[in-house]
Amino acid sequence: MPGLIGRKIGMTQIFDDDGKAVGVTVLEVGPCPVVQIKTAEHDGYDAVQLGFDRVKERNVRKPGAGHAARAGLDHVPRVLAEFDLEGEDLELGQELTVEMFDVGSRVNVTGATKGRGFQGVVKRHGFAGGRGSHGGSSVLRGPGSIGAGTDPSRVIKGRKMAGRMGGTQRMAMSRKVIGIDADRNLLLVQGSVPGGRNNIVMVRPGR
Repeated sequence: MPGLIGRKIGMTQIFDDDGKAVGVTVLEVGPCPVVQIKTAEHDGYDAVQLGFDRVKERNVRKPGAGHAARAGLDHVPRVLAEFDLEGEDLELGQELTVEMFDVGSRVNVTGATKGRGFQGVVKRHGFAGGRGSHGGSSVLRGPGSIGAGTDPSRVIKGRKMAGRMGGTQRMAMSRKVIGIDADRNLLLVQGSVPGGRNNIVMVRPGR
């Protein structure tokens, strides 16, 4: 099974059979039509391109419409993503749904983390900051010393400093599938996944 494209709805909690509260993330996953199948003979590698959501009619462009028409789709997917294809027998236009997953299985969820903009070292890396007394007001949230003196007379590469925080791809690995609602295309996974509400995520089988 290659995987599916979805959208993060938000977080909530449910109660398991033992009455314990379990924090879960609700994902709207699929249905994802097969838009293109790439082969090693034609494209140099094996993969399947899936679509998710749809572009509004007034925003459809001819290249996207032609690409969707070749797969026999009646709409243009808003999101396209490729997944590794390992022996699966798929056809153009075939829809993959959340029913491909099983309750109790493990999945890897990839998405973009929340963008925080330019942040200092205290928020970005968890630095303690400077002292709060004895004239330390100017170093409260400063990084402190960042390099050696005469030798090597430079700042070592990789030093943790202020900079752009968030907005990067991250994978939440081995999240347990707690529940599936096939009628509403919902997947409930234990724990958190990257990004905020309505963030686009890729759900792949894990272990």
